[in-house]
Amino acid sequence: MTAESSTPSPSHAFLPDDELPLRGVKVLELSHMIMGPAGGLVLADLGAEVIKVEPLDGDRTRRLKGSGIGYFPVFSRNKQSLAVDLKSTEGQALVRQLALGCDMLIENFRDDSLAQYGLDYASLSAANPGLIYVSLKGFLSGPYKQRTALDEVVQMMGGMAYINGSTGAPQRVAPSVNDILGGTFGVVGALAALHDRQRTGRGRQVRAGLFENNLLLVAQFIAQHQLSGQAPVPMGDKRTPPWGVYDIFDTQDGGRIFVAVVSDANWQTFCQDFLPAGWSADERLRTAVQREAARPWLVPEVAAILKQWKTADLCAALEASGLSYGPIRQPYDLLSDPHLKQGGALIPTTMPGGQHVDAAALPIEFDGQKMGKRLDPQPVGAQTRSILRGLGLDDERIASLIEHGVVAA
Repeated sequence: MTAESSTPSPSHAFLPDDELPLRGVKVLELSHMIMGPAGGLVLADLGAEVIKVEPLDGDRTRRLKGSGIGYFPVFSRNKQSLAVDLKSTEGQALVRQLALGCDMLIENFRDDSLAQYGLDYASLSAANPGLIYVSLKGFLSGPYKQRTALDEVVQMMGGMAYINGSTGAPQRVAPSVNDILGGTFGVVGALAALHDRQRTGRGRQVRAGLFENNLLLVAQFIAQHQLSGQAPVPMGDKRTPPWGVYDIFDTQDGGRIFVAVVSDANWQTFCQDFLPAGWSADERLRTAVQREAARPWLVPEVAAILKQWKTADLCAALEASGLSYGPIRQPYDLLSDPHLKQGGALIPTTMPGGQHVDAAALPIEFDGQKMGKRLDPQPVGAQTRSILRGLGLDDERIASLIEHGVVAA
C-alpha cells in the first residue's frame, strides 16, 4: 500500500500482555478461509496462544487476489504458524500430540473430515477430556447438516440477499458477515464452555453455523412479516422507513449525509436547528406517525433545505445538535478517521512480504483499553521448529521431518 500508516495516537494505551483475559489459554486452529480464522483471531487478540496449522504451502488466503486479498492480513495476527502435511501419518501424529496439550481446538472443515486423521472430537476428548472443540460449520443439526456452505450461499438461501437487494435482483451483503459473526459466536460458545469447565473439569464440543447465524440476522424481518402481515420491502427498492426523516441527503458541495430524526424530541431539535420558523408548530408533523405519513412531501422539502449546506458545516451542526448522522464514505476513508486513529482501532500490520496494511482491532475495550498486536501475520511455518521443540523433538528429528516433507519451516 502507498497510503500512510494510520498509527494509533501515542495517547492510546493497549491492554498489557500480562492483563489479557485469555493469557495462558492454548488454542489449536485448524482452519481456512474466513470463518475459522475469524474465530481464531478473537481468541488470539484476547490473549490466547493460538497455533494455526497450515498446509506446507500455507493457507490459501495467502494467495488470494481481488476482493480476497485482505483476508489473510486481517485475520492472521497474533498467531503462530505450523506448516504440516496432514495427509502424512507423522504429520497427523504431531498435530494430535499438540491437541492433547491444548485447551481448545477450532476448526471449520467439512463434518467428519478430520476423523480420518484422528483429529475429531471423539478421538481427542478421549485422551484430553478437558478439550473444548469448536466446530464452525455451514449448518447445524438438521437435514442440511452435511451440506457445504459459503457465506454467499447462506445469504442467498437465508433471505439476506433478498432483503439487501431489490425486487428480482438479490444482492449479497459485501462483508463476510456470516463468516465473521459465525466465527465469533463459536468463540462465545467456547468461552462459555471454558467457564463451565472450571465447574465440571470437562470440555465440550461447540458448534456454530453460517445458516443459523444468518437466521439471527434476518429474524427481525421474519417477525415484521408475521406481525404486520406484509413482506418486508428489499432495501434496494423504494422502501418506507418508520420515521419521517431517515434518509441520505445531498449537500451543496457534492457530499452526501445520512440523517436520522427518530423521536419527537429529535424532531423539535431538528426544527430548531435546521428548518425555517414554524415547522415545529406544524400540526401535520406533530407525531412520528404523522411525519412518516407525510414523507412524500416532507422528505423533498427537507432535502432542498439541507442541500444549501456545505458538507463539513452540516456535519458540524448535526454533531452540535446531538442528532444521529453519518457522512457517506468508502471503506478506505476510514484510514483517516480521527476517532478510529486516536482510539487505537486501526492496527498497523506488516505482512511477511513487507507490505503494510491497517487492520481492525477487535471492537472491545477492557477498562478503556483495546487489545493490540503481539505478532504480525507470520510466514508459512515460521514457528514450526519452536513448536516441535516444545513437543520434545530435537533438532535432528525436526530436520528429518523437514527433509521428508512432513513439515515446513
